[in-house]
Amino acid sequence: MTSKQLIAPLVLVAVAVAGAALAQHSMHSHGSQAPESPRETGEAAFAALAEIVGRLDADPTTDWEKVSIRTLRDHLVDMHRLTLDAEVDEQLAAGGFTARITGEGATRAAIQRMVPAHGRMLAALGYEVEVATTGAGADLTVRVSGPEPASGQVARLRGLGFFGVMTLGDHHRPHHLGMARGEQVHAGSH
Repeated sequence: MTSKQLIAPLVLVAVAVAGAALAQHSMHSHGSQAPESPRETGEAAFAALAEIVGRLDADPTTDWEKVSIRTLRDHLVDMHRLTLDAEVDEQLAAGGFTARITGEGATRAAIQRMVPAHGRMLAALGYEVEVATTGAGADLTVRVSGPEPASGQVARLRGLGFFGVMTLGDHHRPHHLGMARGEQVHAGSH
């Protein structure tokens, strides 16, 4: 045998011994526990549904006659379409920005449901908001309130832009739970 033919099996033995030692060290360091189960239940919308179902199951006051996971699922589809499929043309406006949000078919319908509903949320947060649905989707203008808003507030608002302001207000989780419970949330819209 040549030295190359001897080295190859020795390398394999060394790797196997090192692997066994590492596995044994891991068992001693961490006990013989099974690894923790994964936290995510899969795709994001599925995970959101699973979280809400878990909360409903854990709540003894859940009125299962009113529960509609389908309503929440439809809303999550709208969120997906708005976030990933809508086209947005943003322009600077005094104290903020204007956005023309457009889309085709189901995306257009999602825009027309979600933008007016979220416009009301932005107004409740203290922004000056103008929303109009259009044949192609919706127009949204968002401004920092007040006669002379701080330049940092305007810069933040413009930096967030349309997609950023759609996330403002910690209302999504209670909103989703309310939808699933069959409660009236954002009357006439998602």
